[in-house]
Formats: sequence, structure tokens, C-alpha cells
Amino acid sequence: MSGHHAITHDTTTADTTAGTAEPATPSGDTWVTTGRAARELGLQRAEFDLAVHLGRIRTAPGDGGDRRVGRAEIERLRAGPGFPESLRRSVKAVGTTEGAALMEVAKTRFTRMARLGLLVPVSFYPNRYRAVVWLYPAEELRLFAADDRNAPLLTGRTPESLRSRLDAGIDLRPRNWRARHLGFLLRQADSPWARAGAVASLLDPLHVSQVVKDPYDRSHLHRFRRPPPSHGAPGSPAAHIAMELATAQDADEITWLQADLTRLTEEAREHRPAPRPAARRPGPAHRTPRAVAPARRAARGLLGRWRGRNR
Repeated sequence: MSGHHAITHDTTTADTTAGTAEPATPSGDTWVTTGRAARELGLQRAEFDLAVHLGRIRTAPGDGGDRRVGRAEIERLRAGPGFPESLRRSVKAVGTTEGAALMEVAKTRFTRMARLGLLVPVSFYPNRYRAVVWLYPAEELRLFAADDRNAPLLTGRTPESLRSRLDAGIDLRPRNWRARHLGFLLRQADSPWARAGAVASLLDPLHVSQVVKDPYDRSHLHRFRRPPPSHGAPGSPAAHIAMELATAQDADEITWLQADLTRLTEEAREHRPAPRPAARRPGPAHRTPRAVAPARRAARGLLGRWRGRNR
């Protein structure tokens, strides 16, 4: 079991207290679009997006909300050993059938290990039958299979302690994907409010309101919430599935995310408070009765003196 812990610790970002990856800082401030970066690195767009998701390629905010890649980052990757094959191999994702063949195990065993959280998915998509298809980094599967400490999990009977968890219906694939996705969101965050928004993205709005009491903080935080990965048109069954998978379900997961959201929101508030409506100065129409009464008495006095002089 220790082998699997080494793998999942490196591939998921479940601790939001850890620092996020620094954005690329190329010399000369030379930047290119993500599309051009993908072409120069010999990657298809899906491969490039997965590389960014895994933290293999560092991006930075660009104009209009788009991401961009530094020229120095591209040169760093191109100078790597075995480029471009090694880069493409590191970002290849496979499904259950190909993953099981790669690890030389039956598909049923592969699925059991994934449900137990031993193999961590990196993405998913709903198929035409509305079943969720999970994808896993092929490189991580190879490393898992090559680790001698994991040999008992690849052959023979599943230990009784794990079988009982499977019999109870455990399936950690959605939760492990969310942990990994949170790591991606935090790497993309470029401000304290954006980091708080990354955590809020995995919580139902009700669970957010339970810990972020101030309505102005909640409204500002909502601007930084990230939608789930796009699958289907808004409101479609596929989009509904994606939203459900991207929202924390387990009580302990929700509690953990709420604790991090509380801390990150406090840090964001200290860095820059959420905008609030400007205080309105009272005009003539907003005078209090105490302010109005003396004015009325003064007016009556002037009127009385005028009448006295004109009798």
C-alpha cells in the first residue's frame, strides 16, 4: 500500500495550504498564445490542455482573460531529454481498456483499483449512454505497475480489507479527480481572491454561504468561481453530470473544503476587501427630523417679522 501512497501524493493536490506553481517568467517578456505554443511543442490541443492541467506546462494570465505561454517556458520544454516524444508520452491519457492492457491486468481489477483510489483520473467525459468514462495519465499507470511494492495489488486476491470497502460501494474516482482538479485551479489562480474562488468552485453555493457569511464577500467570491469542465450545452444531461462530479459530495470532503475556504477568504479580505456600496451623504431630502425642525422654526420667525413690518 505504501507504493500507492507515493503515487497519489505526487499526482493530486489535496492540500491547498501548499504553494501553487509559479507562472512562467520569460526573459524579455516574450509571450505566445496557447494555440501557437501547442504547435511549437508538437502537441495536439487536447494534449496541450492536459499538459497544463497536470502542471507540465506553465501558463500565465493574458489579455481578455486568455492564458499565454512564455517563450522561455517553450524553450525549457524543447530542451528536455527526448523532446518531443517524451513530452507527448508524459501527457497521454488512457481509458480503462487501454490502461488495463498497459498495466497487464484485467479491466475488472483496474476498475477496482481506481474505485479504491489507487489510480487517480485526470479527466472524464460522459459517453452517449450518459455513463462517465474516466481517463488516467498513462505515465502514472506505468510507474504504478513498475513499483514492486504494488505487485500484490496487481496479482492474486484483493486483500479482505479492500474487498469490504468495495462491497460497501466505495468509489473514490470522483473525489480524487476533484482533488486533482483543485490543484489545477490553484495553479491558475493569480490572486488571493482567485485562490479562494478555486476552492469555492468545488462547493455547492449553500455550503459556501455557511462559511462566508458576508453577502459582499460572497458576491465578490462568486466572480472567481470556475465552472466545471465543459461537457455538452448548458443545461444538457452531460453538463449536469459534469456539474455533479465537480461538486463535493462527502461530508468530510465538504468540511475540509469549507475550512480551507474560510482561511483563504480571510486572507483575501486582508489583502483587498471585497467592494461595497459607497456611503451616501444625506441631502436635503434625507434630513432627520431634528435637522428639519430648527429650519422650520427659523422660517416661521422670518415670516412673522416680515408680516409685522408690512401691517
